[in-house]
Order: sequence, then structure tokens, then C-alpha cells
Amino acid sequence: MAQVPQTFLDGLAVRTWCGLALRALGRAREEIDAINVYPVADGDTGTNLYLTLESAATAVEAVFAGYETQPAGPSLADAVRAMAHGALIGARGNSGTILAQLLRGMAQVLAADDAEPRCDGAALRLALRRAADSARQAVAHPVEGTVLTVASAAADAAERADGDCGTVARAAHEGARTALAATPAQLGVLARAGVVDAGGSGLVAVLGALVEACTGEAAPGAGEAADAVAVGGVVPGQTPKPASEADAGACAAETAGYGGPGGPAYEVIYLLEADDTAVARLRTRLDALGDSLVVVGGDGLWNVHVHVDDAGAAVEAGVEAGRPYRIRITHFGLGDVHTGGPRPPRERAQRAVVAVVPGQGLAELYTEAGATTVLARPGEPPASGELLAAVRRAHAREVVLLPNDAELRDTAAAAAEQARAEGVRVALIPTRSAVQGIAALAVSEPGRRFDEDVVQMTSAAGATRYAEVVVAEHRSWTTAGICQAGDVLGLIDGDVAVIGTDVTATAVTVLDRMLQAGGELVTLVMGAEAPETVAGHLETRVRESYLAVDTVVYDGGRQGALLLIGVE
Repeated sequence: MAQVPQTFLDGLAVRTWCGLALRALGRAREEIDAINVYPVADGDTGTNLYLTLESAATAVEAVFAGYETQPAGPSLADAVRAMAHGALIGARGNSGTILAQLLRGMAQVLAADDAEPRCDGAALRLALRRAADSARQAVAHPVEGTVLTVASAAADAAERADGDCGTVARAAHEGARTALAATPAQLGVLARAGVVDAGGSGLVAVLGALVEACTGEAAPGAGEAADAVAVGGVVPGQTPKPASEADAGACAAETAGYGGPGGPAYEVIYLLEADDTAVARLRTRLDALGDSLVVVGGDGLWNVHVHVDDAGAAVEAGVEAGRPYRIRITHFGLGDVHTGGPRPPRERAQRAVVAVVPGQGLAELYTEAGATTVLARPGEPPASGELLAAVRRAHAREVVLLPNDAELRDTAAAAAEQARAEGVRVALIPTRSAVQGIAALAVSEPGRRFDEDVVQMTSAAGATRYAEVVVAEHRSWTTAGICQAGDVLGLIDGDVAVIGTDVTATAVTVLDRMLQAGGELVTLVMGAEAPETVAGHLETRVRESYLAVDTVVYDGGRQGALLLIGVE
């Protein structure tokens, strides 16, 4: 009889886990948002979990990129530390902050000095227990029937499992699913809404991804999460028991302080550099100021989340404790992200365009064309909260959203969903480059019916091929072969098509390949670091070699790429 191979968790498996968990949360994001009723019914738990995990996955990918020339790749310790750190600095909302602490708790075990290079079943059991316990300790006033309960149940089930990582992960996932189904019986607000806990539902999805990363097989019932929330958040086959009147009264008292009538009006989140002693004092002060207090992190870096009436006092408490930054303040009543007082009311415009742009030069161009812009700094893509804030700044009844980056599509979709919940009609055009956004913006006519305008803009963007010329940062495999650090790469429609050593020669090759399929207009967006002669050389090339093709050149400023090319 063949022996079943043992399963382990190593650096590569952590990377796989991040990717699978991100996709799972992406699929379930809208459904999880829809069942978000606790601690605040603001419909963003799925989005916050997705963005937190996205930050974790990005950090892990950065570590792997640094090891591309080393066959062994990063160690388990390197990968889990990156995952935990990425989640910590990118944590969003109450649920995302708790997820960050769960991942940090696991990292404390798996990346300890005496940890093995590969995680076996015994180590995974310890990691899941540390995760659940540390998350519970991070919450000022833990409430049962929440993600904390689901995490504890997963750890309990894992401790009863005897076997390798796959066996333990399966047990933890099953224990979490069972606990999730029971959450309405523990928290009255869930029972009244007929849903399970949103944060717990997200954790079940993350644990299901862990099972698949360890075993290569989908977790049992992995497809049930979306089905469950779609029919009211109840796991199929389970019926939540109604809470007692005493439970309901207690729950009403609990939720009164979480952004409800008479409760705290603001959510305050910031990263904080401070020592342990200062953070202990900070916890006490913030607990007296408001509710839903979660402080996670360690080793000098913390993520602070609290609901308060006096947002300024919450930030001042952070200043006294250390150095707060990335401060985000959300007004529950107005649904507006700000750092000052409320803005005076003004009449809404009928229609607006919100666009993500990669450089200040393009930001000015888009602004002149009437768009509200969000600047995407190199290596720091905007989060959905920034896109939502831009939609609110546009202050229009109808908004066309241009992400201008394939990697931002899910983020933009999350922002659009939140804006729709606030009564704004939003259409997302999946532009993959700023030059496609320029084409879409050029045909926009605010006087046209919204649906017709969106169709025309989508058609213009889709008819625009796009390319970029960049410098390779490290040696790697590409669709055009192996490139070395410092090589000039020409990417057409997102794929590397040309590897060269000279910027001008590479740009000419890319342009020629694009115009082989025809075209009427070439758009060139010059980056600040591109040689000054490139634009003139390309204009001459088009004029002498391609009859009836026009060229327009824009200054993109510091946009990451040396050159962006669009062909319509």
C-alpha cells in the first residue's frame, strides 16, 4: 500500500497561500460586505479583509523578487515575516486589523529562532493557537460570535488533529466553519439580521486557502462561503438559533457604542512607531475615549484602530505615545474620509470622471480635461479608500472610474461598490494603462446619456493598444527571454515583447510592432527619466514611415516608466 506523502509549509507554500487567499477573498468580497452588520453595519468587512491580505501578498512577492537569482528562494521565516508585516502596515478596518494580528501570531511561532526550516503539523497547531490568542489579546473588549470566536475554534480543532500540515489545516478549517455557523446564536445582532459573522466568514476563506496550499486540493465545502452569504449568511444546512431576549438586550448595548445612534462618530486608524510601555498607556487612554479598540503589532511598529467621537484626541494620544502616520479618519455619519472639519454642502454635479494616474504630469493633463485624479506613486498603488475618497470629492450623481492599471481592477471594484452603497451611480471601465484612460476621456460627453457615454468611453479605451518602456530592476524570466538588471524592456499590452540596451532603439521597435496592425493616432507620454531626444526621434519615425498617422506628446513627469505609448 502506497504511503501518503507528508505535507509541510515552507516559503513557497506561504506564497501560494497568499495568492489563493487573495483570490478567495476577491471572489467573496461583495458577499461578505453584504452581511457586515457588526460592530458597524458599514458594509466593508470583505473589502477591508481583501485589502489587508493584498498588502500581505505584495510583501511576500517583494521578498521572492529579491531571491530570484537564488534557486532556494526565501525561507519559511522570511516569507511569514513578510506576510505578517505586509498585513500590519496595510490593515484596514476592524476586521483587517484583527487578521493582521492573526498572521503576526502565526509568524511568531513559524519564524522563531528555534523554528524548523519547514513547518510540520505540530508547528502549525502551535501557530494557529498563538494566532487566536494574540488576536483576542489585541482587542480591548472581546465579544463572542465574532472572528475571534471562529479563530479560537479553528485553533481548538487543530489541537485535536494528529498528523501533518494538511491534516491540521483541514481540521482548523472545519472547526472554523462549524463555529461560523453558530455565530448567530452567540450574537443577537447577527440573529436578527439572519447572517453569520462577516469577519469570521472571511477567516474561513483564508483557512480554506491554507488547506489548498498545504495539500493541493480545495478545502471541503470551499464553495459554500459565497453560497452562504448569498442566502443570508447562514451555512447551508444550519439554522441559527434565535438569541434570548437577554442576549438581544446585551447585544443592543454592545452595538450602541459602535457608530450607531449616540455612539462614536469616527473610525480612526494609524500606524504608530512606539515602544511597548507607551503603547500600554495608549491602550488605556483610547479605551476611555471610545469603542472597538484594537491595537496590533510589536517590535516598535503598531497598527491602531478605534471608534471615537473626538478623532483629534485619538490622534493626539498617538502623538504622545510615539510617531503616528498613515492616519485615516472616517466619519460614520457622513461616510467621508477627512482630516479636518466637515466641508460645506454644495450642489452635486451630474457626472464626473475619476482616474488613477501614474505621474504628476498626467495628473495635470487629466485635471485639465475635467477629471478628478488619484496619484499612484511608483511601488505604492492606491487603496480602495483613496479611490472612494476621490469619488466623494468629485461630488457627482454619476461617476466613471478609470483605474488605468490591470492590477487595480479589484481595488477599483471595491471602491465602486462602496460608492454605489452611498447612492452614487458608478461605472467602472477596466482601463489597463493611462493612455487608454486618455482615449476614453477624449470621447466623453457629459451631455450624453450616462450608459451611452460609458459605452463610447469603453469602446475608445478598448481600441487603444498600450505599451511602456521601462528599465529592468533585476534579472528575471520574461516572455521575450531572460533579461538582466539594467536592460531596457518594451512591454506591449502588459507582456514583455522587446529586450534591449538602448531606450530609443527599444522604443522604436515597440512602436513599429504596434503600428504593424495599423493606427491613426500615437500618444507618447514621456517620463522624467527618459532621454530628451526620444520623443523627437519617435515623432520623426511616425511622420516618415507611417502616412496619415498623427502623434501627440505629453509630459508624464515621474511616472515609473520611461515612456508610455498608446496607438488608436
